Amino acid sequence: MNNDSGLIAFMQRFPDDSACRRELEARRWPNGPICPHCEGGKACYPIKGAKSRPGLYKCGACRKQFTVTVGTIFEDSHIGLQRWFLVVYLMGSSKKGMLAHQIHRSLGVTYETAWFMCHRIREAMRTRAFRGLLLGTVEADETYVGGHRHGKRGRGAAGKTIVFGMVEREGNVHAVSVPDVRKSTLHPIIKERVAKGSRFMTDELYSYRGLGRDFEHGVVQHSAREYVAGKDIHVNTQEPFWALLKRGVVGTFHHISKDKMDWYCGEFGFRYNTRKVTDGERFTDALTNCDGRLRWYFKSEAAA
Repeated sequence: MNNDSGLIAFMQRFPDDSACRRELEARRWPNGPICPHCEGGKACYPIKGAKSRPGLYKCGACRKQFTVTVGTIFEDSHIGLQRWFLVVYLMGSSKKGMLAHQIHRSLGVTYETAWFMCHRIREAMRTRAFRGLLLGTVEADETYVGGHRHGKRGRGAAGKTIVFGMVEREGNVHAVSVPDVRKSTLHPIIKERVAKGSRFMTDELYSYRGLGRDFEHGVVQHSAREYVAGKDIHVNTQEPFWALLKRGVVGTFHHISKDKMDWYCGEFGFRYNTRKVTDGERFTDALTNCDGRLRWYFKSEAAA
């Protein structure tokens, strides 16, 4: 799909659920159907007949039936694949995110259904976004998202969600919500996600001390109004991602509950990490990595 193909060409490419199912089968099973129950391959065959639903297969090894949606974010959904595909495309192409209310109005589904669809897709996006180690020159920074301090203005963590982020220069980002910025909280995340021996850039926060044992650690002194130390010691690469995340929160979602922040970090991280490809290629990337599903359900008081 070309960059200028847009939504109309996307809908022409997927005019019905059957076209979507064939695309999903091609992405998940490039070498033929694989049973999700026993991972059998060659013994799987389609079930045909007037009473059989399209895309139904049976495994000759374990004798269980399945479709291509089993084990994916689309499993056990009464919403057709065409609508699912459209939501995946819209969320992938909207830089500041897509509100569930907008999905609800545009697709003609209930708000509860739209909300759950969006979170299932975010689960797939965050799984895809944060695979692999960060390496090379990596910057780390923390930010405070949301919250409202009554009668006060300015910076601070009161009522806000802390998000810790790491980004490769010219590469990928990894962001996750954290309960605090203590050394005991940040160091395990850093060591898990960053390849040992990488160049690691931070500000002077005390919690970053001791990283020199595993990384080439560069520090910039923000408290002294220093924003670049030497030739290339800085954490400025992280700022564009923070700007996108915060604009999405303020301009689109308005509020994100702390227990859901990781899903939104995954969504914004997926778009950032695929920023150099077209909307169509980003959709294909999300579709290829749609395994897994959420098993909690809508609650009106946690709908953010």
